[in-house]
Amino acid sequence: MNLEDIKHLFFDLDHTLWDFEKNSGLAFEKIFQELNFDIDSEVFMEIYNPINVAYWKLYERNEIDQETLRINRVKDSFEALNYVITSDEIDAVSNLFIDYLTSNNHLIEGTIETLEYLKEKYVLHIITNGFSFVQDVKLQKSNLDKYFVTITNSEAAGHKKPHENIFKHALSVANAEKNQSIMIGDSFEADVLGALNFGIKAVYFNPKAEMISQNQIIQIQSLTQLKNLL
Repeated sequence: MNLEDIKHLFFDLDHTLWDFEKNSGLAFEKIFQELNFDIDSEVFMEIYNPINVAYWKLYERNEIDQETLRINRVKDSFEALNYVITSDEIDAVSNLFIDYLTSNNHLIEGTIETLEYLKEKYVLHIITNGFSFVQDVKLQKSNLDKYFVTITNSEAAGHKKPHENIFKHALSVANAEKNQSIMIGDSFEADVLGALNFGIKAVYFNPKAEMISQNQIIQIQSLTQLKNLL
């Protein structure tokens, strides 16, 4: 990768820096205890995680709205477990999940070490599709906000990754040129292909070493690898 002109690094937040799966599991554990649901949170998360990912992809493609995402990912998870739950309880769980999600702010391993290194060499930014009111709290409570000069949220930008307009908006706010910029994220479709189609470089954070068809894509399995790459 030619890095001579690179000045700006754009990071995704959830699953890339902020450990969504771990923090979600802790939130559901608290909810189930509070509502006296006889559910093992680890078993629930095994069901919930792929369902949540599938709904987020629909949301990113504008095939569903935010409310459908918020409710149906919970509803489908309980149905998959054959756990009987009322619509009012589904709504309660969905609301409590948003409330409790930021009670814990575990980060992906290597996040702070990597950001401390990169901030001395580059200007750092966030581009996220997450709900703005939740993402802002995550950044503040995890103390990640101090590392980033700009935060671009899909709600404010009017478009979600992988749409080119959110990248255009982010670079405009950051006063960055395409040849100066790299996108780093865990979503191959939203972060990597979105960035490449827009015309900026991309690094695929792929901790599970999932197979992809494009062998030329730059991949890392841990965030600390960025210290050698950049």
